[in-house]
Amino acid sequence: MIKAVLFDIDGTLLVTGGAGAVAWQRAFLELYDIEANIEEHTHAGMTDPEIAEIVFREVIGREGSAAERAEAIGGYLSHLQQAVEDSEGYRVMPGIEELLPCLVEEGVLLGIVTGNIEAAAHIKLARGDLNRYFAFGGYGSDSRDRTELTKKALERGEGVSGHPLDPAETIAVGDTPRDVRAGHGAGIRVVGVATGSYSVNELTDAGADWSIENVKDGFPV
Repeated sequence: MIKAVLFDIDGTLLVTGGAGAVAWQRAFLELYDIEANIEEHTHAGMTDPEIAEIVFREVIGREGSAAERAEAIGGYLSHLQQAVEDSEGYRVMPGIEELLPCLVEEGVLLGIVTGNIEAAAHIKLARGDLNRYFAFGGYGSDSRDRTELTKKALERGEGVSGHPLDPAETIAVGDTPRDVRAGHGAGIRVVGVATGSYSVNELTDAGADWSIENVKDGFPV
């Protein structure tokens, strides 16, 4: 019996229609007068701190200092709200709006596990009115390592529930092989959903315990 579910955001719960890339691009243009095409330099499942590092290294051509990366992330956040609001491609993934309230009604504890820094995660969730379902999470602002931020989510879930989350009763849901590796690294099973950049077969090959087209198709709760 599953008692807790940790959801990835981008490609799993929703897509922003490129709003994140727009916000990063605006931040680096504002700070360094450099046109940074984020999608050319990053891959699905990366954390926000990883993205900032890669853009400095591959676009600006040097390692950014901690202060510079922090400033870039601040710039990204300052543009993200508007970028999300303006995005014509923003959409919640099929079945999510039906699944989440059903899980809550069944007493399943819901959390977030995402490479987004926490503030960015809530901005993205807000447009779809999804923040209300999630009591805790692990974020890119906790660690650039997805396994470690997944472990942080489990730790916070313990704080919310009042007892440790049983790994046998907890699953993660994600759309990339990185999500699968992170969940397994944290000791829990993973549902791979082919709503992002990877197919059912690719998620199966990555080791997902369940691989489905979307959450309407055989979600294990």
